[in-house]
Amino acid sequence: MNGTKLEHFRQSRGAGLKSKDGGLFAFGLRFGSVTAFFKPAPSPKPRPKAKILAAQRYVFSVNALITGLSCAVLLAIPACGHKDAPKTAPKNEARLVTVTTVTNALWDRTVSIVGTLFPKDEATIAAQVEGTVENTLVDFGDRVQSNQDLAFVDTGSYEALRQQAVGNLAKAEASLTNARQNFTRMQQLKQGGVASEADFDQGKSQLDQADAEVKAAAGAEVVARLNVERSQVKAPFDGAISQRVVGRGDYVKTGSPLFNIVNNGVLKFIFQVPERYGSFVEKKLPVTFGVDNFPGEVFTGSVYLISPSVSTASRSFNVGALVTNADFRLKANTFARGELTVQRAVPTAVVPLDAVVSFAGVTKVFVIENGTAHSKQVVLGRVRDGMQEVVSGVKAGEQVVVNGQSKLSDGVAVTVQAAEAKPAAGATNTSATYGN
Repeated sequence: MNGTKLEHFRQSRGAGLKSKDGGLFAFGLRFGSVTAFFKPAPSPKPRPKAKILAAQRYVFSVNALITGLSCAVLLAIPACGHKDAPKTAPKNEARLVTVTTVTNALWDRTVSIVGTLFPKDEATIAAQVEGTVENTLVDFGDRVQSNQDLAFVDTGSYEALRQQAVGNLAKAEASLTNARQNFTRMQQLKQGGVASEADFDQGKSQLDQADAEVKAAAGAEVVARLNVERSQVKAPFDGAISQRVVGRGDYVKTGSPLFNIVNNGVLKFIFQVPERYGSFVEKKLPVTFGVDNFPGEVFTGSVYLISPSVSTASRSFNVGALVTNADFRLKANTFARGELTVQRAVPTAVVPLDAVVSFAGVTKVFVIENGTAHSKQVVLGRVRDGMQEVVSGVKAGEQVVVNGQSKLSDGVAVTVQAAEAKPAAGATNTSATYGN
């Protein structure tokens, strides 16, 4: 291709770029189509004009087809999605709703509580004498009665010491008797002028010394007897052994732990109550609770301990309730959760659960006044037996909608339909719970 033809090709097809190997890349745009080709230099040959025109017509036809289909789709979308809008009732047409009356139910006021079932009595039995453990009679889990023998600590040795103390006491008493007789004779001799004053004083001194020796021997005998009793380890109260620390042959000193014993026949349910209920808590209030190892079962107790101070950390105060555990089903130190009844039969405004509407974080009910619906925001409380406590927002005697709220807005006229008759929720005393 000479220079004239190459210049004509560039002007008619577009700018040409020369490659590193001498090739030429040319592209052109005509009637919306792109033609790209690569021809080696130095003598590129243009395509025949007929072929170029045919390619342009083909591309144009494809573009036209795509454009037509796109328009058809865009026009079909609104048509496919179009539906006749539902006919809405005229604004002045009254809506049919079902209503009920807010009632006062007699609910006990209770407080949710969690705590631990501690044994009423718990002790670590320690050795009161020093020596070798001769024998242990019980192990953990054994039930014992008050004053029952649990172990013996060198009892034979202490029994021998007691007998020795008894002998020393008898010897001292004999010496006292002899000294008393000698002193009596000395008094008679002094009255007859036979005994001197020195002899009389000596007899008196011997009597006093013998009397002191008797007292000392008596004290030693008491200590020896106590040591014998202390060497016989006994249960301090009715209960169960929770741990045995020593065994036969162990040498223990005074104060060494031997057993742990708990009285789980009566338990103490210790829990905390928020300070805002301080004025309501008093002795003998009923407590109900449950434990994990008896799911669904309810146990009872009554308040008997009330702390006089409030914890600054939790702003609560400790309360203790006595729980009878005659069958020993409950274990000491078990976690428990329950309710403390602080007030009996408190009139409480309640509505059916269906009357409450919650949407976008707003809780409300529709109240009917003079044939018109008015929405009122409410603060809810406890739920029991399908009834919802309303702490504030409505009061007893007002009519609230229980069916048909979806058709209502504030100020809409309504046609009232009475709710189906149900037993009064507050006819009997029921109980529900306040959270902590």
